[in-house]
Amino acid sequence: QLQFVESGGGLVQPGGSLRLSCAASGFTLDYSTIAWFRQAPGKEREGVSCISSRGATMYYADSVKGRFTISRDNAKNTVYLQMDSLKPEDAAVYYCAKRLRSYYCSRNPAEYGYWGQGTQVTVSS
Repeated sequence: QLQFVESGGGLVQPGGSLRLSCAASGFTLDYSTIAWFRQAPGKEREGVSCISSRGATMYYADSVKGRFTISRDNAKNTVYLQMDSLKPEDAAVYYCAKRLRSYYCSRNPAEYGYWGQGTQVTVSS
């Protein structure tokens, strides 16, 4: 089955850090553009960050710029999201997904597939 497995979420205090991992299962990430999305209760799924197949281009949501860093290790078939200076409003289920039919980053979740089960991030004191 082709999908991602997200991990690394948990409970952290405001100002803390987490590193999320997104491991591909059943396919190679080498030529894939990958994005992280998040969804909080009652809210739409929003794009957090995206990295192109060679890491040459990427985007960050305005709300996470300067605090989150996306990276990839194709040898490990994994994409990471380093999250620093976490805020309560960052709490959500975080998902990664593969851009379909294009190598360009998009903020539209409908243009992605191979969704995993997500990993829960809770930011609370």
